[in-house]
Amino acid sequence: MALSDEKILEALRTVYDPEIHENIVALDMVEAIDIRGKDVDVKVKLTISGCPLQHTLEDDVKRALSDIGAGTVTVRFSTMTEEEREKLAARLRSNSDTHHVSLNPNRLPGDEHTVFLAVSSGKGGVGKSTVTTNLAVNFARMGLHVGLIDADIYGFSVPDMMGIEQRPTVINDVILPVPRFGVKVMSMGFFVNDNSPVIWRGPMLGKMLDTFLREVSWGPLDVMLLDLPPGTGDVALDVHSKIPQSKEIIVTTPHATASFVAARAGTMALRTNHELLGVVENMSYYECSSGERGYVFGRGGGARLAEVLGTELLAEIPLGLPDEMDPDHPDFSPSIYAPSHPAGKVYADLAQKIWNKVQTKQKTHSS
Repeated sequence: MALSDEKILEALRTVYDPEIHENIVALDMVEAIDIRGKDVDVKVKLTISGCPLQHTLEDDVKRALSDIGAGTVTVRFSTMTEEEREKLAARLRSNSDTHHVSLNPNRLPGDEHTVFLAVSSGKGGVGKSTVTTNLAVNFARMGLHVGLIDADIYGFSVPDMMGIEQRPTVINDVILPVPRFGVKVMSMGFFVNDNSPVIWRGPMLGKMLDTFLREVSWGPLDVMLLDLPPGTGDVALDVHSKIPQSKEIIVTTPHATASFVAARAGTMALRTNHELLGVVENMSYYECSSGERGYVFGRGGGARLAEVLGTELLAEIPLGLPDEMDPDHPDFSPSIYAPSHPAGKVYADLAQKIWNKVQTKQKTHSS
């Protein structure tokens, strides 16, 4: 069957902008189509000049057109005019169509079905951010729509842990979260140069948290994770007050001191009426080549903490580095475990356990 503009546009409706998550035809990004026999030349309008995911978009367009029998596919790019960007920004701000990414400053990201899951700890260095990022990626592997806010504004680490090198795209006054491994990510680290320290007081921190919650175009979400700063300071208190419906897990190590301090974070969650889902014990053991386990940081801290807080121990995560990968590989990240890795399997089970627990509680409340 001969190629036509209509057939090509139909194929291009399967190509989604990797940041906005809507097809490029609906976004009016297809500027021109030129058909010469089986060869096709397509001109696509980018939201901004030098779009960081331009190559991804080019590959997706070529793949979609090759699938319908196109020969040589040439993709050329232009940039939206200011008027076109404002029209797109207005659409992103609109809440009229739930199938499109939407931004409404009067509500939290997602909708009434979005599960908010805060991950906290009593002290730093227990692997809270590692747990958060791996949970987020495993939720995405389950097919869920996932957002992740790195709310540890002083000690942001999520972009580095996930191997994110690009910055968020801003279309006029609308911020698009950075996609990585199926997770939409926002972090203070995107707005700081050269790993500079953040020297802010409470009110400024609260304003940044509001920006992440209400001024980023998250779109429909099944779950939003918040990587809280350790302890019970300003940002953690802000999250507890701004998102009263948030559920929470506490991360600790097996060490007695770590679990003792983590009890404060758990108590704060309970006193602010957050639903405490359970405790995750990180760095629980090291598995030797003989198969025996070495308990580097002691034993039992997570179980004791769960007992003190009246909740359950959800998982014991072993010590171990992710599989080595070439830093130039597009899927490189220093902290994300592959599904086949022993720790990766624990995280997969943990994500499924948490999601099952959330769904069971929601069904109970709705019945």
